Amino acid sequence: MPENAAVSIKNVSKQFDNVEVLRDINLDVQKGEVISILGSSGSGKSTLLRCMNWLEQPDRGEIRISGSRIGVDDSGKHMSHRELSKVRERVGMVFQSFNLWPHLTVLQNVTEALLHVKGLKRAEANQIAHKQLEKVGMNHKADSYPITLSGGQKQRVAIARSLAMSPEVILFDEPTSALDPELVGEVLAVMKALAAEGYTMVVVTHEMDFARQVSDQVVFLEKGVLIEKAAPEKFFTNPDSERVQRFLATTR
Repeated sequence: MPENAAVSIKNVSKQFDNVEVLRDINLDVQKGEVISILGSSGSGKSTLLRCMNWLEQPDRGEIRISGSRIGVDDSGKHMSHRELSKVRERVGMVFQSFNLWPHLTVLQNVTEALLHVKGLKRAEANQIAHKQLEKVGMNHKADSYPITLSGGQKQRVAIARSLAMSPEVILFDEPTSALDPELVGEVLAVMKALAAEGYTMVVVTHEMDFARQVSDQVVFLEKGVLIEKAAPEKFFTNPDSERVQRFLATTR
């Protein structure tokens, strides 16, 4: 594994009902890199992302976060819930459908894990939450409930919640696909700002402009196989794979 890898994926495979959705995936994400994962629907993109924080358990292979194996230890024994939670703290996750708690305010949504996972005092948790809400332009909504927010605002709160835990890598699972088109830009602007600050990000997305402008590497999956990984300039102008060429032709 490269010394600097924030995430290292080695020979990862996954099946659902005898259908192979990931096949021998190998991928390293270096610290500070932005990796965009592209592919048609059903190609395994979200499954791969969910394996990175053990929301899905691979059938084979291993995943390491900053050198620490997730899900099982080096002897192959499954981690306890507590051990898994410790590694998971390093990995932020931003979901397509926001996953905010409707009965909690914006501030409470962001502080919940700080209080109950990290065990911080409320005053310290609130201070961190306000700082991260400010970063995503949502501190003025700290006392509001999710039902009063637009989709773009909900997603920015979800990003603040992830940032509050000081993750080593943030996973984004199609973060704009549930948004009205006019709200997509506000979320992408936050993500671009995070990339500029040096956050390590793995982004499953259909946003070609984001992948081209912000990514350090673009990965393409097809039927669970990683068939191309390249810098954006090469990926979008001169891909090696004919399948990628066909895919790009449909997005222009």
